[in-house]
Amino acid sequence: MKWQMREIIEAIQPVDTVKGNDVQAYLHTLTKPKGSLGRLESLAVQLGEITSNSFPVVYPPAIIVFAADHGIAAEGVSSYPQEVTSQMVHNFLEGGAAINVLAEQIGAMLQTVDVGICSSIDNEKLVMKKIRNGTANFLYEDAMSKKEAVDAIEVGMDVAIKLIQDGAKCIIPGEMGIGNTTSSSAILAVLSQSNISSVVGAGTGISEEQRKHKEEIIQRAIMNRKPNQEDVLDILAKVGGLEIAGMTGAILGAASKKIPILVDGFISTVAALVAVKLCKHVKDYIIIGHQSEEKGHQTAVEMLESKPILDLQLRLGEGTGAAFAFPLLNSSVKILQSMATFSSAGVTENET
Repeated sequence: MKWQMREIIEAIQPVDTVKGNDVQAYLHTLTKPKGSLGRLESLAVQLGEITSNSFPVVYPPAIIVFAADHGIAAEGVSSYPQEVTSQMVHNFLEGGAAINVLAEQIGAMLQTVDVGICSSIDNEKLVMKKIRNGTANFLYEDAMSKKEAVDAIEVGMDVAIKLIQDGAKCIIPGEMGIGNTTSSSAILAVLSQSNISSVVGAGTGISEEQRKHKEEIIQRAIMNRKPNQEDVLDILAKVGGLEIAGMTGAILGAASKKIPILVDGFISTVAALVAVKLCKHVKDYIIIGHQSEEKGHQTAVEMLESKPILDLQLRLGEGTGAAFAFPLLNSSVKILQSMATFSSAGVTENET
């Protein structure tokens, strides 16, 4: 079944705060001092709210790596050439990337989705959902049409909902696309109205001279494209990326099914911001896996009013930071499911 964006957005409901209160009350009955498990307890409460379940389940997770190329890569904004996108997709399909290692470690379903790679890849493991062969160079023309942006969002929704129907209890959106930190920085600059220099980082490891060039390209592109800050689809179409749109759709799809979304770093957090602009209720379904080293991520996290679980100085992408964080998310629900209460264990409670 192909889902329509408007249909999914209308299906997204506020999280269940009553159920969250129930989880909080139950945590206080467990054999530990109140609040002694810190953020694991607040995560358990949030997961109760998201799922409307007093004993939420997040296993198995599903990792979806959306892959697409960017026309803006022609402007020398990355330390890698565009063909690395398809080369890395081959690596994902052969099981050789970091996200493959981590997906196996956490028992995740893993899918790689071609939503806009320039080249054609013939591999039955690849989910073929190509909207177009990469975006246009948004320094000179819109990255894509609004229809193409919506089509890519709907691809993400379809893939995520299918995985949820197959049993996934947590969605981790990932990405691959040379040039996508440039696109993400441009989107964030428009949404946050921040100074360009504060949201443009080293991406794939470019030099400071290259970073300043990237900053200048983004500044010129925004002036040329004039994206409407009040219309997130206009922003996405003018300076966005197909894989960013795909992740946005996966986030919307998961929220519509009351499934938690464990977000990775800078690029996926920008996709989460786009999703929240499309539906404000989505914000409470999002958990940020880690604090990225990429400049601008802190701004995006603050706009989501969130706090990352980990800070490991990561900047790889692919969904890796979220995959590292998943065991902690799983631990928070295992505490609820398996820890004894004071009553069941015959332990005297602190009466204060």
